Amino acid sequence: MANEVQVSFSDQLNDKLVSVEGALPKDFNRVRFIQNCLAVTNSNIDFKRINKNEIIQGLLKGAYLGLDFMKHECYLIPYGNAVTFQTDYKGEVKFTKKYSTRKILDIYAKVVREGDFFEEKIVDGHPSIDFKPSTFNKSDIIGAFAVVLFKDGGMLYEVMSVEDINAVRNNYSKASQSKAWKHSFDEMCKKTVLRRLCKHIDTDFESTEAQSAWEEGSGMDFTPTQVNDPDEVIDVFATVSGMEEVPDAEE
Repeated sequence: MANEVQVSFSDQLNDKLVSVEGALPKDFNRVRFIQNCLAVTNSNIDFKRINKNEIIQGLLKGAYLGLDFMKHECYLIPYGNAVTFQTDYKGEVKFTKKYSTRKILDIYAKVVREGDFFEEKIVDGHPSIDFKPSTFNKSDIIGAFAVVLFKDGGMLYEVMSVEDINAVRNNYSKASQSKAWKHSFDEMCKKTVLRRLCKHIDTDFESTEAQSAWEEGSGMDFTPTQVNDPDEVIDVFATVSGMEEVPDAEE
């Protein structure tokens, strides 16, 4: 009986992907995407109480961006009888490098801790960052920065203090008290500053669906309505813990 349900869901997802084929990335691998989505949804019992059509709509957002749920480039997070879509730091780096209109050599974000050396400089009109992290430093985070290096030699960067990051968290996060913020604060700092940097990078979205998914996947809500109840939201890391047994399809 379980196999029949899985096949039925697989067929539904496949049919939906075919129907929106024009909005998917040109190099989209439908078969692999479906296989990885099944592995992720089957590994988390929280999905069993949610309407399959809603799950499919959430999975489509990852498809529009060309991100892989099983590789943790993005997440579908169940809460109550609904799901929310959220990108991961790795997925944001992947997407930006691929779709930036200005070719990117590298893009990354780092946290700055007490005891690290960090300095912003402008030399002959050219901005630069001098960062020397202290070895194995586990001191408190005092800020974060993100850098993009372009193949034409150009550079952009963004810097946020920990106060800036917490202001974004408290005012705009859809789940400001979630385990992601409480237990993986460094990763959330990197994602927050990277998102701010990405606002300055021109990105060629292949479809309006991709642009909408990108905006929703930030995990931030810039409307007055927020979801801040930690007991209501099953956050990204609670979801991931149920996926760790799933092997990567390419390994």
